[in-house]
Amino acid sequence: MSVVTAPRRSAGRTARDRPPGPPDRGHGAWFLVLPALLPILLLSVGPLLYGLALAFTDAQSGRTKATSWIGTLNFQDLLHDTLFWESFRIGLLWAVGVTVPQFLLSLGLAVLLNQDLRLRWLARALAIVPWAMPQVVVGIIWRLVYNPDAGVLNETLHGLGLGDGRAWLSGLGTALPAVIVVGVWAGLPQTTVALLAGVQNTPRELHEAAALDGAGAWRRFRTVTWPALRPVALAITALDFIWNLNSFALVYVLTNGGPGGRTRLPMLFAYEEAFRYGQFGYAAAMGCVLVAVVSVLLALYLAGRLKEDR
Repeated sequence: MSVVTAPRRSAGRTARDRPPGPPDRGHGAWFLVLPALLPILLLSVGPLLYGLALAFTDAQSGRTKATSWIGTLNFQDLLHDTLFWESFRIGLLWAVGVTVPQFLLSLGLAVLLNQDLRLRWLARALAIVPWAMPQVVVGIIWRLVYNPDAGVLNETLHGLGLGDGRAWLSGLGTALPAVIVVGVWAGLPQTTVALLAGVQNTPRELHEAAALDGAGAWRRFRTVTWPALRPVALAITALDFIWNLNSFALVYVLTNGGPGGRTRLPMLFAYEEAFRYGQFGYAAAMGCVLVAVVSVLLALYLAGRLKEDR
């Protein structure tokens, strides 16, 4: 009896025999990302590149004035501009003076709001009230608080017998500390919300286990809460430092950079150069220097913190 055997298939497959592979989704992914990417390119990257190019020109206000390329002349002038570097020193004092107390107060408030307190929902709602207020409104309110004639602060001090008060926002020694207090108050909610989310993500079982081992409140915070909270703290302090160093509206409404330039932040200085004196190219160079310096400081800060976490 003869056995009929099927013809042997060749080891190689033809393109028709191969199973269809996954479709090429590269082009489709770009179409999905484009609606979110386009506003970033138009509203962030585009103006940034335009400002960078403007820094190498002598652009000034006025339609009749021609703009020409001057290379690095604006940056050379900035190196010898003592007023700009003084404003940058004030900006660093402002950023650190606001960020550090803001973080410490927000950390304490976040831990407190995480406790099982009566009317905790109301306390949490009141804690984010400053966040819902525009900075211009915050500045106007605090100008009324600091008013030397009928302000709440001076009236309170007078009622307590602590003197007749003073002109807080126009005094050379009190203007910057007074503005820093407002900055801490205005930025407290966003830092508190971020830290509160980190505290709530800490597993409750770890706290219970530490309590059974006899750990007190401080030890539980140091060994359980803080290690889980450290990444959130690293991110929010870095963001707060950038936001505070780039502040404009709050200080502009409170003091407009006075008295005598004691609260003139770098952003205020660049604003005055551009829109008061019409030096657009020089102001753009200031912005480029600020971006570069902030990027370097932030990179050093993050590198140090990440090295500690290893």
